[in-house]
Amino acid sequence: MIMAPHCFKRKCRHYRGILQPDGTEATEVPYCDAFPEGIPNEIAYGDNLHTRPLADQENDIVFEKE
Repeated sequence: MIMAPHCFKRKCRHYRGILQPDGTEATEVPYCDAFPEGIPNEIAYGDNLHTRPLADQENDIVFEKE
């Protein structure tokens, strides 16, 4: 099991949970509406508060408190 990502702890309304792409804990990644394939580590576990979209992000969804 992975650590709880910052977006979960900060209660982002777009956070959806943990994906297991191959059905095992080995591939677990947190995901959300902004990053349905997995939240980048710089946001999930780093210092990026995601108040602005990333340059290569495919949508304009950013952190919003629940």
